[in-house]
Amino acid sequence: MNEAIYTRQGFGNALDIEGRIGLLIVDFVNGFADPDVFGGGNIAEAIECTVPLLRAARASRWPVAHSRIVYADDDADANIFSLKVPGMLTLKEHAHSSATVPQLAPEQGELVVRKNVPSAFFGTPLAAWLAMRGVQTLVVAGAVTSGCVRASVVDAMQYGFRPVVASDCVGDRALGPHDASLFDMAQKYAAVIPSDEVLSRARRSPTRN
Repeated sequence: MNEAIYTRQGFGNALDIEGRIGLLIVDFVNGFADPDVFGGGNIAEAIECTVPLLRAARASRWPVAHSRIVYADDDADANIFSLKVPGMLTLKEHAHSSATVPQLAPEQGELVVRKNVPSAFFGTPLAAWLAMRGVQTLVVAGAVTSGCVRASVVDAMQYGFRPVVASDCVGDRALGPHDASLFDMAQKYAAVIPSDEVLSRARRSPTRN
């Protein structure tokens, strides 16, 4: 990446962790963990890196939200997303491929939003749920970096949350789009830092419970 033009034009300003922190885990479901379905690349590694991040978030009592892609059983809500990727229509409410991976399974009190577009915010109660809990900084993990993660990060920013992408906790089926999207988000929309740095910064930034 040629960063010089971004620096010259004033992109990539630092974005600090402030206020109460929340965690959003985007579409870490069985289908995206399986290279024979929608997975591959570095998604498996990103899931494993998210396990300790989720554990720390729970210990710190961060509000935690998860998203899943879920289409109607009769495909009544088929849309442009499923037209571009017809296999998305296999992600039904009770399909194994649409279930959150066991090691990141939601616990009581954590929000699960169902969506049929890339962003976890579009057409869901996520923004209101986070605002009700006083979240100002939103840590984001999930799949895929260039798709649903990036779309959710852009919407988080547009809703006024401070997005922090845990760079080792997001994955994509191809590393080119993954790397390019991390660069793009860091320049325009979010802080992009490893999960251990997320937790270190969070410890230095008191949150409201």
